[in-house]
Amino acid sequence: MSGVADLPLHYGHVPPWIYGIMKRMARAIVKLVVQEMGTTKLLERLSNPLWFQALNNTIGMDWDSSGSTTVTTAVLKEILREENLGVLAVGGKGRYSKYVPKELEELAELGIIDYGKTRELATVSKLTAKADSALLQDGFTLYHHVVFFDESGRWVVIQQGMNLSERLARRYHLAWTKTEPHDITLEPHSGVLCERTTVPLNLTARESVESREVIVDVVKEGVAKISKYVALVNAAIKGYKPLVGDLPRPILRDLPYYKPVNLTQNLLSVLKEAYEASPSNFQELILRTRVGPETLRALALISELIYREPPPLRDVEVYSPFKYSFTIGGKDGIPYPIKRELAEEVIRELYEILRAAELGERDKVRAFRNLSKIAPPDILPL
Repeated sequence: MSGVADLPLHYGHVPPWIYGIMKRMARAIVKLVVQEMGTTKLLERLSNPLWFQALNNTIGMDWDSSGSTTVTTAVLKEILREENLGVLAVGGKGRYSKYVPKELEELAELGIIDYGKTRELATVSKLTAKADSALLQDGFTLYHHVVFFDESGRWVVIQQGMNLSERLARRYHLAWTKTEPHDITLEPHSGVLCERTTVPLNLTARESVESREVIVDVVKEGVAKISKYVALVNAAIKGYKPLVGDLPRPILRDLPYYKPVNLTQNLLSVLKEAYEASPSNFQELILRTRVGPETLRALALISELIYREPPPLRDVEVYSPFKYSFTIGGKDGIPYPIKRELAEEVIRELYEILRAAELGERDKVRAFRNLSKIAPPDILPL
């Protein structure tokens, strides 16, 4: 299932007493899911943006807040570190998003995961971060990146970008279940939350395969040849007709993708390093070089306007998660302030169900599972 919904940027902190409620509520839910269905099912649920949004609402975050990502993932990360459930999380917001390799190394040193898994997950982290910062260019800049994983190496990445001019955030869910066996940058998304769609450069789309192959070939032609291509590209964008044949599609000059390429010293340096790396495929280009959004946009334009292999300019499929009712209220008082007594009552009931499950008393567990019968049909099965 995939989905999209806008998340306005919210500022401020969660009061400690509310954070405590969120953590206790989430702990009970996570433990129940793992105990009843296993770690794979928990990861599958985390990969589902609608389930994640429902969890966020249930523990007391606001329905439309960008903090629904940062706070909820922080709560989950703490819980998974404190409980021995077989699932862990690394990464976070801002500078903590870059600590994933370091955190993985620390876990390996403690004997919690082996060094082979550390290297694999570090690669997953780098490729998925580039997928939504460079390959999918939709106007949102990543500032949050968390990797959830289990002992078998199954993983889910939840990351978020912001568009400051529109004061909006966009949440990306990527999962091991969605990726190609040999290229996890191709169709990796299990869901992307943002109610408005854009017209992005999308090199994660399956239709981009031919354009990606051209991009790798162009890199191997060297900086001098690419500089000549860029001059031709900029001329085409300004309205000069191509020397041979028609363009594969009209140039829409109001799209950011079609703005002229500025051959800065940094861009030339990145292209030179990529040429020297001589990547054998697109994933290797992303993993072994410093190519970023501007480099890939330039190379994609060359693929389209010179080699007539246009990259896709389509966004993800749109769903709206804003259909869920609230359990205990919202942190910022939307739609109403958190009801502390109700929160405590829900927590008590959840822990009673958890205790019953641990003791083998199945009646409460069956009743809990039967709640799925009243869930909207389009979110089942999770």
